[in-house]
Amino acid sequence: MNLSNVKHKWHLVDPSPWPFFGSIAALFITIGAALYFHFYEKGGNLLILGLVSLIIVLSFWWRDVIREGVFLEKHTTQVTRGFRLGMILFIISEIMFFFAFFWAFFHSALAPTPAIGCVWPPLGIETFDYFAIPLLNTIILLTSGATITLAHYFLLSNNRKLAIIAFFSTICLAIFFTALQLFEYKTASFSINDSVYGSTFFMATGFHGFHVIIGTIFIIVSFFRFINYHFSLEKHFGFEAAAWYWHFVDVVWLFLYIVIYFWGGK
Repeated sequence: MNLSNVKHKWHLVDPSPWPFFGSIAALFITIGAALYFHFYEKGGNLLILGLVSLIIVLSFWWRDVIREGVFLEKHTTQVTRGFRLGMILFIISEIMFFFAFFWAFFHSALAPTPAIGCVWPPLGIETFDYFAIPLLNTIILLTSGATITLAHYFLLSNNRKLAIIAFFSTICLAIFFTALQLFEYKTASFSINDSVYGSTFFMATGFHGFHVIIGTIFIIVSFFRFINYHFSLEKHFGFEAAAWYWHFVDVVWLFLYIVIYFWGGK
């Protein structure tokens, strides 16, 4: 039976080399990171090689996916429905990921042990002023959530000029947020080695910052795809996925601000 002549609503993915090369790049990253953390001389070089390789592989991989969806029109309604379900499940898995950090924080904050002086924050920890950079970053991130929503609205309204402005504003706000977060880390009076507070603080906020960077890249890619007319009024799930992810990042930050900076930092 010749499957090429069968008409159906599914996308049977063509053979691709990128999963194999992506796994090799991931292996380089894993080994390189382990060697680097144990102070081996060439560990950092292998880690960088893996990261660069992964970026190259993903660029070609995503290029093929965009080509299949936009130019070959293989992303049917049924396929897009699968994408939506996959994105929803991915965001749920990310929620579980951050839930672990909040669990660790509450575990130590609600019942401080004698090892940290039976108080929270632990003795010797000078926390951040939640009315300073953390509050400013909260305003910036919530504003970026509003601008990405406006970009979606203008896309649906077929107003390219205002959509481009909203897109660009979101990217600028995201970069500004990351810059302020880096400045906050540079000026912190404690490090990740300073008791369980330092560990949970930098793990939770650091991984959130990493997600902000990923989300920023996601939006930048969507922005250039919009500029190149890859999105239509009916088909623009690539942008919707970026917006969903960005709103997830917003909500996580709200919990981080309330729990770690406001409640846990008093």
